[in-house]
Amino acid sequence: MKIPYAEIHAFIDGDTPFTGNPAGVCLLKKYPSDEILQGIALSNNLSETAFLVEAGTDRWQLRWFTPSVEVDLCGHATFASGAFLFERGLVDGGTAVFETRSGELKVSRESDGSYAMDLPKVDFSPAEPDPIVVEALGAGDPVECLDVNRVHGAAYQMMVFEDEATIAGLNPDESLLTSAFTNVIATARGKSADFVSRFFAPASGVAEDPVTGSAHCTLAPYWSRKLERPRLSARQIGPRPGALEVEPSGDRVSLFGRAACYLEGEIRL
Repeated sequence: MKIPYAEIHAFIDGDTPFTGNPAGVCLLKKYPSDEILQGIALSNNLSETAFLVEAGTDRWQLRWFTPSVEVDLCGHATFASGAFLFERGLVDGGTAVFETRSGELKVSRESDGSYAMDLPKVDFSPAEPDPIVVEALGAGDPVECLDVNRVHGAAYQMMVFEDEATIAGLNPDESLLTSAFTNVIATARGKSADFVSRFFAPASGVAEDPVTGSAHCTLAPYWSRKLERPRLSARQIGPRPGALEVEPSGDRVSLFGRAACYLEGEIRL
């Protein structure tokens, strides 16, 4: 079996190399067993590998795997899949449509070569912070905490801190965070953008995800309400930064940014 493959960096930071979130994209004629899909994702050892199967004109079935689990929603790997298809000339119109566990998702190419992606809003509600998570992050008590609907299987909390410097300085205890079985979005109002964030998901096999599309399905409506503006600039500011713009509308969220192909070839099994 020879599988066309590329590593796409989603939500890159301008022209700066080695930014954005790497995703593997595999183009299949049909899906093999889940064991093979999981094995490929584990071998790639990226936070997500996307698997595409054509389902009609400008339509593809799409599944996402971390190195350890299949997930219900992944923004950056969907974004990367759209970029992969457009770059290969496989989209006849202006939009690639994906059939996924989270419903129909779309990626369009803008006139300037950037991409726009439509995702579902991920709801949230006020919550008490998990004390183990607070201890693991080591930044003291957040100014606000929210429970977030599950995306990658584990529990989710979003913790809002005082400033961008706090987010940039986080160095969590990965073992302790894993024991809480909770994935964490840490965020604050930004100086380098309207808001900044980082995403830690060791409970789903990803210590820190560089630029997380699904997290912005919660961040976008939260910060849009706080800052009273519909479209905002965002940065994820961990060791591998990235940039995007977000615009929530009802129960959907649009993400805008750029992508770059880092490598391409084929996987041989």
